[in-house]
Amino acid sequence: MKKHGFRHGFNEFFSVIGSAIAVSSATRSRQAPRDADLERLGIDPNQYRSIRQW
Repeated sequence: MKKHGFRHGFNEFFSVIGSAIAVSSATRSRQAPRDADLERLGIDPNQYRSIRQW
């Protein structure tokens, strides 16, 4: 098992936070978020797009 250093964990943390902010911003402006951001958050882009907004 390969161990990652502190720097990798730190970068990964901010990458996830950045994706969460990007998805939130896109959703608020009623635009489709990027697939890469959804996948980084563990959300299937196809299922996300199947959700109807009321």
